[in-house]
Amino acid sequence: MKILHLVPGSGGTFYCQNCLRDHLLIRALRRQGHDVILAPLYLPMYGGATAAETNAPLFFGGISVYVREKIPLLRTMPEWMIRLLNAPFLLRQAAKRESSTNAAELGAMTLSMLEGPQGNQTQEFDRFLEWLRAQEKPDVIHISNALLLGFAPALREALDAAIVCSLQDEEPWVSAMGAPYDGLCWAVMTRQGRHVSRFVATSRWYASRMRERLSLAPTQVQVVYPGVEAPDAMPDLQSNDPPTIGYLSRLNPAQGFEELVESFLVLKKEPELKALRLRATGGVTPADAAFVDGIEKRLTAAGVADAADIRREFNAAPEADFFGGLTVMSAPSREGEAFGMHIIEAMARGIPVVQPRVAAYPEIIGESGGGLLYDPEDKAGLTNALRSILTDAARVRTMGQQGYAHAREHFSVERMARDMIELYTEALKTA
Repeated sequence: MKILHLVPGSGGTFYCQNCLRDHLLIRALRRQGHDVILAPLYLPMYGGATAAETNAPLFFGGISVYVREKIPLLRTMPEWMIRLLNAPFLLRQAAKRESSTNAAELGAMTLSMLEGPQGNQTQEFDRFLEWLRAQEKPDVIHISNALLLGFAPALREALDAAIVCSLQDEEPWVSAMGAPYDGLCWAVMTRQGRHVSRFVATSRWYASRMRERLSLAPTQVQVVYPGVEAPDAMPDLQSNDPPTIGYLSRLNPAQGFEELVESFLVLKKEPELKALRLRATGGVTPADAAFVDGIEKRLTAAGVADAADIRREFNAAPEADFFGGLTVMSAPSREGEAFGMHIIEAMARGIPVVQPRVAAYPEIIGESGGGLLYDPEDKAGLTNALRSILTDAARVRTMGQQGYAHAREHFSVERMARDMIELYTEALKTA
C-alpha cells in the first residue's frame, strides 16, 4: 500500500508522544513492505535515533507560516525568500523554542491553517499541491492530528485518496487558546472532518470525547493503540537497591512533575526509603526553565539534591541508560492524556507504573497488572501508591513481568501497524 503521512516536524527537544507514535508507525509500516512518504510540516524531523527517514521536502516552514500570518504583504513571497526562511540553521533555532509559545498566542494562525487554501497560507498550499501532483498517487493520506484538518479538502480533491486522521491530545491545545479561537477552531475542524474517511483515536476514552467534539458518528472513529518496540525478552532493569522513581515526560507542571517531587520528598524522609532516588528526563523548553529551576532549588533546600538526577538535555527519546535500575515510573498528570506513551515504554521494559485514575490511564493500565492507579483527589494517593511498590521487591518483579507481557501483546509496533493497515483498507472502501 502507498501511504502519504503528513506530520508536524519536531525539534526533538522534549518528549513528544505524537511524534514518537508517528515515527514508530511509519518505521513499522515500511518494515512490513508498505511504501510510506513522510512529509514534514513546519519543522524538519529532528528526531534522533527514533526518527523515521524523511523522503519529502519541508512545506509550510514554521518561520514562513508565522511571517505570512503576521505580515499580510508577505503572504505571497518570492521563491528566494521562502528558501531563506526555510534555511536549516534558522529552522534549528526555531526548533529550540518549540512549545515555548503560549497556545493562546497562536489562535489566529491555527484557525488560518484549519481554513486550508482559504486561509493566509494560500501560496504554500499551491506549492504543496503542485509537488504532490508530480508524485505517484497514494492510496491513503494519513494526517497526524486534527489540527491539520485544513489539508483534508484540498488533498481529497487533488488526489482522490482515502484520508485518515489521527486523534491525540488536540483538546488541551485548542482549549488553551481561549475565546473566541477555541470555539472557532472546533467549528472549522468539525466542518473539515467531513472530508475524512476514518478517524483513528489512541484510546476509547479519547474517541468518545472527540466524537462529541467533532460531531462524529460512532462508526467514523476507530481505536488503534500506539505501540513501542518492546524487546523480545523482558529486560532485567528494575531494582530496589537503591529504590528509584523514574519520570519520563516534558518537565513542566502539566505533566505532574511537581506532584512527583513532593511525593519523593515525603518518602525520602521515611527510614525504609532513606536511600530513595529520583531520575527524570523528557526535555526542558524555554517556557519550562524557571519551573525546573524552582524544583532544583527546592531539592537543594531539602538537602536531597544529590539523590535527584534531573536531565534537562533531551533529544527526542530517552538515553538507553535512563531505564536501568528504575523501580517504578510515574508522570502523574492530574488532567490525564489521550494516551500515555511513557506508560507503555515502562511496561515494555518490565518497570511498574503509577498513574492517577483519569482519562486514558485506566484503559492503558487496566487489567495489565503492570501498575497501580490512585485517586487524584486523595492528597496522599500518589505517595501511598509509590510506597507500596518501592518497599516490596517481590511485587516489583511480579508487576514488571505482568506489564511486560501485556505490552508485548497489546502495545507492540507490529500490532499497531497491522491494525492501521486494516483501518486503511476499510477507509479505502468508503473513500
